[in-house]
Amino acid sequence: MKQIVRTLAYAVAFAALLAAPAGAEEVKAGDLVITQAWSRATPGGAKVAGGYLTIENKGSAADRLIGGAVDVAARVEVHEMSMKDGVMIMRQLDKGLAIEPGKTVKLAPGGYHLMLMDLKSPLKQGDKLPVTLEFEKAGKVKLSLDVLGVGAQAPAGAGHSGGHDMKGMPDHSGMKK
Repeated sequence: MKQIVRTLAYAVAFAALLAAPAGAEEVKAGDLVITQAWSRATPGGAKVAGGYLTIENKGSAADRLIGGAVDVAARVEVHEMSMKDGVMIMRQLDKGLAIEPGKTVKLAPGGYHLMLMDLKSPLKQGDKLPVTLEFEKAGKVKLSLDVLGVGAQAPAGAGHSGGHDMKGMPDHSGMKK
């Protein structure tokens, strides 16, 4: 009986490892370290998708995320969601997103994020989406977004701390602009 329980426990642990998205990719660009890059699957006909990641600046000078490119979309913009007078507002950050020295910035649902505009095809769960981010100082950085399920809030083990408490607010994956 103990052998059956032990075998079952190993099988469950192994299955959990396989089910967890591979969010362990770490990309270094100059003083920046980028981790937990992901997106959500989108329904057919969706024209936009969000991209999320964590950027740590280990240097002594600020850098700025100014945009990016991805084959599956016409353009990549840096956006922010916030609440103003009880209304959710999403806006493009025309000057990009500052990454201050010694700080970590998390792009997550309900806060800062990448907008993949004018999608050419849906994003499918399980895919790895190649993207090139552009930073003011670090330049162009290639990485992949892990495409998670439609309602995902973060990769396994990443938690949710996008800087804004937007629980209960609708996400915009699949939203038409």
